[in-house]
Amino acid sequence: MARRRKGQDLHGWLVIDKPSDMTSTDVLNRARRLLDARKAGHGGTLDPLATGVLPLAFGEATKTVAWAMEGAKTYRFTVRWGQATETDDAEGAVVAESNERPDRAAIEAAAAKLVGEISQIPPAYSAIKVEGHRAYDLARDGEEVKLQARTVRIDRLELATQDDDDHATFDCDCGKGAYMRSLARDLGRLLGCHGHIAKLRRLAVGPFAIDDAIPLDLLEQKTQIATAAELLLPVKTALDDIPALALTDQEATRLRQGQAISMLARSNLDRIRDLENGDVLCAMAGDRLVAIARFEAGDVKPVRVLNL
Repeated sequence: MARRRKGQDLHGWLVIDKPSDMTSTDVLNRARRLLDARKAGHGGTLDPLATGVLPLAFGEATKTVAWAMEGAKTYRFTVRWGQATETDDAEGAVVAESNERPDRAAIEAAAAKLVGEISQIPPAYSAIKVEGHRAYDLARDGEEVKLQARTVRIDRLELATQDDDDHATFDCDCGKGAYMRSLARDLGRLLGCHGHIAKLRRLAVGPFAIDDAIPLDLLEQKTQIATAAELLLPVKTALDDIPALALTDQEATRLRQGQAISMLARSNLDRIRDLENGDVLCAMAGDRLVAIARFEAGDVKPVRVLNL
């Protein structure tokens, strides 16, 4: 019989302002210890060099991570011109150098070419799996890593400041799966001068913004003056973009048991008027989230049932 993990049954989200030089897993483990939580996970890994929004899911909120990570993301990052590194950031060894430096007009023109749906090759040092192995593990072992290009969405890539001849800072809004390290690398290539990420800060992930984030070094103080549950955002916070469907008590019981609900009766027409086949829903019993569900062929089918 598996040993039951110690800790409190906490359910909800905690947004941490991640410090640099820590892995996302290290931040998660420290927060879990401070809150004495039984179950937790993080939403969207940040590189050790990066700072900013790191949403942590506790308890039943871990079942909503996939939906939270589908949301748009906002970053601010600084590119160091004149050097390419093996990791595409400041932590890697320099592999190429250039004396060329771009002016503002050239930088803005290059950035414009990287907006929209673009083909992007992820960094060799990334968590993408290659034949069952993480790419960064293969790269660290000295193996040549060739990752396939993928289509990503860049909604905005603007030059915020031209800090000096060697550095420029950008603001970026993007969809899931876009790598800022790849953008820095590709900007350097377009400009013929090489480039890598010198600083990276995530300002938002879906509904979670930097204004909601607690610096990790302040979390210990907060846990001394508030209960763990008081610090957490509701589980459904991650699902703000998903429409809600109010359930009767009988319908809620069926969904909790993993059974579909037929909505084809005439009395349900107003409830499903705005729904399209395949839509994802938050199935609610009052203010309690019962399940993430999908509307298919007139039925509401549970995708993930939550025990709240």
